Amino acid sequence: MNQDDTALTQITDLLNSGALNQQGMQDRLLALVYNQLKQLASQQMRNERPNHTLTPTALVHESFLRLFNQHSINWQSKKHFYGAVAESMRRILVESARAKKTLKRGGGQPHLFNIDIPDEVDIHDDLVALDTALTTLEQKDETMAQVVKLRYFSGLNIDQVADLLEISPRTVNRQWSAARAWLITQMR
Repeated sequence: MNQDDTALTQITDLLNSGALNQQGMQDRLLALVYNQLKQLASQQMRNERPNHTLTPTALVHESFLRLFNQHSINWQSKKHFYGAVAESMRRILVESARAKKTLKRGGGQPHLFNIDIPDEVDIHDDLVALDTALTTLEQKDETMAQVVKLRYFSGLNIDQVADLLEISPRTVNRQWSAARAWLITQMR
């Protein structure tokens, strides 16, 4: 058994043990998954604007804190854990986009000057629209929505998503293609 297999086994054991509420166990899990989560966050941050205030490190830490500040989490599998991480990262990025959009529009403050400042391409509007469309997709087809979250927000490749969702790579590819087309239509 190589080092990666040993780490995967330890991750699975920790998630299945139900002992993550014990002191030190969350730190142990973070140590095991940190590099992978940081890589996923870095991939996700490539889709963000260049001057984003969040860094991949901050995104990983904020996601992890949000997940473990909830009481009595029972992870059913690695799929459940990584799905929750993807959802957490998505929510953080959407909240950030909404906050940026609010500040950009004056944050509720009265406008004293009417200065026309050309906007850069507004990724915030796109991310908020994507979140709305993805929420609708979740109600229509939960698996398709999971594929989008894991591919787009976690940066996993087709094979990794297939492994986590326990479906074939061809099915993931079909789901991904259909979801992208549906989301683009909804976002227009």
